[in-house]
Amino acid sequence: MATYAISGSASGIGASTRARLEATGHTVIGIDRRQQEVTCDLSTEEGCRRAIGQTLELCHGKLDGLLSGAGVGPPTSAGSILRINYLASMRLLEGLRPALEASGEAQVVQIGSNSTTVTPNVPDDLVDALLNCDGDLDEAIEMLAAFEKPIDTSIAYAATKTAITRWCRRASVSPEWVGAGIRLNVIAPGAVQTPLLEATENDETFGPLMRGLPIPAGRATPDQIADWIVFMLSPAARCAVGSVVFVDGGSDATIRTNDWPRSFTFT
Repeated sequence: MATYAISGSASGIGASTRARLEATGHTVIGIDRRQQEVTCDLSTEEGCRRAIGQTLELCHGKLDGLLSGAGVGPPTSAGSILRINYLASMRLLEGLRPALEASGEAQVVQIGSNSTTVTPNVPDDLVDALLNCDGDLDEAIEMLAAFEKPIDTSIAYAATKTAITRWCRRASVSPEWVGAGIRLNVIAPGAVQTPLLEATENDETFGPLMRGLPIPAGRATPDQIADWIVFMLSPAARCAVGSVVFVDGGSDATIRTNDWPRSFTFT
């Protein structure tokens, strides 16, 4: 049986994924703010260090898989969204990579979002500022100050999910990842019935926007997304490298029908 780590394991998609892995005999190290094997605040640098250190200790330096699933969204503050969705995700992926390499054939899934393609007016410069931040979010926070509150939180959410998705695609094909036997992919859910979505829908600004999002096949449940993640963590997905899998009920396909796939010009 395999050993997995899951951040955001106390609720929603992370909890559902944990239940499925444990039901088939695997060991799961949960990382969250409450009632898990590793309890920490991923919005802080110290919390990330604790998460990495305690996870490495509990797995004895070897992980067969990782779900990087901790995340927050509107109406949480823009700064918290930047720190948790991008910075903490990146730190966990980097910090736990040696344990994944020790497995020799590890599978990693980062939770992204269809907000990367359906949220309008997200500045490319903001995404680049995150990708180049080196732990310093001042530039990104300054850029977000140009947006009215609370719209800044929606922009922050989409920007962080775009940045971590691009980070994963870049890393996935590098010698440190695929060259070390680690397969890194991203799942991009849409509106899923989780505590995160409930908080967004209860907000007077974002609730109407969420309810107006087209979802031809209807909303997914955490269990349905977890089924996809378990597959992506399995040996059956070994040929997937840097893939971004949209499981959003058709929102992306409805809003951006002809935007993908897109060819490029080679010169």
